[in-house]
Amino acid sequence: MKIYTKHGDSGETSLFGGQRVTKHVARVEAYGSVDELNAVLGEIVSLGLLPDNLATMCQQIQSDLFVLGADLATPEQASDTAQAKVQRVAQKEIETVESWIDTLDEELPPLKTFILPGGSVTGAKLHIARTVCRRAERAAVQCHGIDPLNPHCLAYLNRLSDFFFVAARVVNQSAGITETPWRPNK
Repeated sequence: MKIYTKHGDSGETSLFGGQRVTKHVARVEAYGSVDELNAVLGEIVSLGLLPDNLATMCQQIQSDLFVLGADLATPEQASDTAQAKVQRVAQKEIETVESWIDTLDEELPPLKTFILPGGSVTGAKLHIARTVCRRAERAAVQCHGIDPLNPHCLAYLNRLSDFFFVAARVVNQSAGITETPWRPNK
C-alpha cells in the first residue's frame, strides 16, 4: 500500500465512512489537533524524563487519542458498517483520567495564584500539550455545534487538559523547580 493516495490534492479528505469534506471543516480541525497532541505527547515520552507512573499514563493517553481521533472522524450519519468498526470514547476513559489527576494532585501543594507555564523542559512541554489539547477541545466544541459529536469526546478533552497541567506541576516539583507565580503588572 502506498503512503500517498493523491485523493487530498484538491483540499478534501474522507471521513470514516466515506463522506468527503474540505480539510478546513471543524471536524477535521478537531481530529487534526488531536493528532498533533499525540505527536507532542510522543515527543514528551521519548525524552525519557517522565517518572515511570507518568510515562505509563502518557502512553495510555496516546492510545486513547487514536480512539478519540477515530471517534471524531466518524460522523453520526456514517453507515452502520463504519459505525460498528469504530471504538468510541466512553465514560470510563474520562474517569481514568480523573483518577490520575486526583492521585497526582495529592502530591502537590495547593495553588494560591496562577503560575507561569514552564519549569523543566519536560514540564514546559507538558504545558504545550495542555494548550494543544485546549485547541482540540475548542475545535471539537465548534464542530459539535454544527455536527453533533459523541459528548464524551468533549468531556475527555476537557479533563485531559487538566491532566497535563497537573502532570507539568508534578514533573517540575520532582525536578526541584519552584513554580513561578503570575504577578500582574500594576
